[in-house]
Amino acid sequence: MVAYQIFALKWRPQDFDQIVGQNHAVNLLKNSITKKRLAYAYLFAGPRGVGKTSTARILAKSLNCKKGPTTNPCQVCTACQEITGCRSLDVLEIDGASNRGIDEIRALRESVRFVPSGARFKIYIIDEVHMLTNEAFNALLKTLEEPPEFVKFIFATTQVNRIPATILSRCQRLDFRRIPVLDIIGQLKKIVTDERINLEEEVLFTIARASDGSLRDAESILDQLTSFTKDKISISDVSSLLGVLEQEMIFDITDKIINKDARGALDLLGTMLKQGKDTGVILNNIIEHFRNLIMAKISQADFQLLDLPLEIIERLLSQSQHFSLEEIFSIFNLLVNTQEMSKKMDSSVIPLEINLVRLTQEKKVNAVSATEGTKAHQEKTDVIRPAQHRKESANNHRSSLEENSLKQISNETVNEIEPSSGVESAAEQIPNKTKLFSAVTENWSKIIDNLSKVKMSVATFLSEGTPLRLEDNLLIISFAQSCSLHRETLQRKENRVLIEKILSQVLNHNLRVKFILSLPNSTDQKAEQKNKSDSFVHSVINTFNARLV
Repeated sequence: MVAYQIFALKWRPQDFDQIVGQNHAVNLLKNSITKKRLAYAYLFAGPRGVGKTSTARILAKSLNCKKGPTTNPCQVCTACQEITGCRSLDVLEIDGASNRGIDEIRALRESVRFVPSGARFKIYIIDEVHMLTNEAFNALLKTLEEPPEFVKFIFATTQVNRIPATILSRCQRLDFRRIPVLDIIGQLKKIVTDERINLEEEVLFTIARASDGSLRDAESILDQLTSFTKDKISISDVSSLLGVLEQEMIFDITDKIINKDARGALDLLGTMLKQGKDTGVILNNIIEHFRNLIMAKISQADFQLLDLPLEIIERLLSQSQHFSLEEIFSIFNLLVNTQEMSKKMDSSVIPLEINLVRLTQEKKVNAVSATEGTKAHQEKTDVIRPAQHRKESANNHRSSLEENSLKQISNETVNEIEPSSGVESAAEQIPNKTKLFSAVTENWSKIIDNLSKVKMSVATFLSEGTPLRLEDNLLIISFAQSCSLHRETLQRKENRVLIEKILSQVLNHNLRVKFILSLPNSTDQKAEQKNKSDSFVHSVINTFNARLV
């Protein structure tokens, strides 16, 4: 009976042409072999499962093949077969994690002096080399710099930052990259076809996305799914086994946001949670989806920014037409803010539910805020107009009196028709204040954008507020009763100073800020604004002994 061999080993590449997604490294090694410019030591750095150790074995075969050194090892000679079967005496694979001490490196230095038993080169492949101790690295230095001509070192690591600079300077470094989703899908299709596995088309994309750029992980997942299911592998099987979110669900929940369907969005979220999906996974997938919408919005017909299948890209392009870039940025910021809120609360579901509802109401809220801002501006304009009207009437009347050479007028008439210099000063100051407040409201989105470049969380909180009024150089910003957390956060000294600095940069005018919570009832709020307007008018009349006309 032949022992079962897992896909990750069975489909391991055996020559350079079978390596997936690392063309830059393959081309460099091929050119080095062809031009006979081989380094003494190579360092292969990169994430797990992207082909570092497999490439090291292929390089060893290429150097020791009977026809070599060659870029296409024959796979049939004794040297090739021994290296493939991991039984070559001249190609030694060492685990850096379990052979990390100075004693093991001293033994390696002793064995380096002996010539190969039958191969052309003696090759040492040290995996996870970053696990060696500093003493072990120091013991290896001289050997790396001037090894015997028949010795080659190939190091592999996932944490290149832990390797001393003295070692790095003695190696030729090749950085292995995460394998693109489309390349992983292509390799999985070959395995599925050869192994005669029956599955739905979307399964391969879901596996590739879950593997995070690791081909070995993708092959292991496919192997696991083959054992998990009896007949055909469905997308629900993948979702159940891995706990990932189906791509269709992500598109559906985005459609709910587009259609402003809060109930539908919550029902869909509830379905995900009943299926055992983690809220963190849900949130990360939605954030990634809106990132893809940004890329689709920017790239349009150029699909190079999106490493996704064509049918997914087409749906992203279609959905992106329902948003402006500013709206997607706003949604993205809100989702990131949801992650921050989840870390501070015992329940991670509540912030997701609340902000999901907010996303479905976003345009309506913005429209209401704009209406309230326009109404407040109109109220201030109505207060200004009587004062300006009185000043113009007074000037006209004064000219008429001078022309008729009237020598006597009653003090009462003078007080009624000619405001004092104090009234003129007040009338001139109010429009300036109004213009400044108008500048704040008109540039509010710009202020938020500039602030987001410095501190995203503060910009996100401030975007929930609405400029209410200007009192001298104090800008009053109102928040809903439900946004008390926003107000408390922005009141911190460092956040308040930052906001005032951005305001100064945008408006060229120094303003202080104050944050308040709006009245719970909109009727009460309007009444308060009306009372303040009336009290202002009465105070002007009483101060200057004028009369409202």
